[in-house]
Amino acid sequence: MGALRHQRNGLFAVVAVALAIGALAACEPRNDSGLNSIGVAFTTDRVSTRALEKGGIDVRWMTCNADVKGKHTSGPSRDAKASVDCRGRTNDDRAIRVTGTVTYERKNICVRGDLTAKVDGHQVFQANVIGDCNARKTGHPRPSRSTTHPWDKRTTEGTDGTKGTETSGK
Repeated sequence: MGALRHQRNGLFAVVAVALAIGALAACEPRNDSGLNSIGVAFTTDRVSTRALEKGGIDVRWMTCNADVKGKHTSGPSRDAKASVDCRGRTNDDRAIRVTGTVTYERKNICVRGDLTAKVDGHQVFQANVIGDCNARKTGHPRPSRSTTHPWDKRTTEGTDGTKGTETSGK
């Protein structure tokens, strides 16, 4: 009987946390660019994790924070930006860090801006777009010849601080 009570209390805690996050996201004002810090952090986390895993890096966990700043104008603002800082771990316990600036976010689909990912201090990608921003609004990304992924052109940094460019062909 005690184990059932523990499970039920755990379930209530998970539901309470999910409701609190949802309420916080709903109450957070969006700036005129359509960016909000929770949406940018969540989407960056999801698309960065997918990009890292597509590149062969097994992500154990990752979490992102974002801070949106910029001019408020009528219509989307080209000056609005979100600074993003993600930290995580690989399955083999290496440190993951994704940092940069997001200027556009499409919920759970893509982010645009300037993002860099490092694993144990070595740069594994630098990208202007992560995800498929050309995906149909219905939810499923459609293949496109113009779709680029961070792994199509990868920048690596040597242990001596020198940078080189590696292009992977698939």
